[in-house]
Amino acid sequence: MAGRVKLSRRERIKKGIRKRITGSPERPRLSVYRSNKGIYAQIIDDNDGKTLVAASSSEKDFSAKGTKIEQSKEVGKKVAEKAIAAGIKEVVFDRNGYLYHGRVKSLAEGAREAGLIF
Repeated sequence: MAGRVKLSRRERIKKGIRKRITGSPERPRLSVYRSNKGIYAQIIDDNDGKTLVAASSSEKDFSAKGTKIEQSKEVGKKVAEKAIAAGIKEVVFDRNGYLYHGRVKSLAEGAREAGLIF
């Protein structure tokens, strides 16, 4: 029962965030999804509805060991490197209803360290 309440709360917050944040070709949206096992990041152009760049902790070539927070930082760095290689320097950060704390914050800091601006 508590899981449903938590999910519906996150969905409500997510809808409120998405009303204000949209990704454009000039400044796409960096969306974060967090599960119990991994963390996923996508850079999305909402005008075309396409994912431009993606990275996750469950990719085959992902080799970061350590805590989930350390892995999140590595995923942030990886998505930023892929974005810069694709010519994307500025993004809008979409925390997807999660609190800006822990793994989500770590991913954002990793992306900033690798050169992404938001």
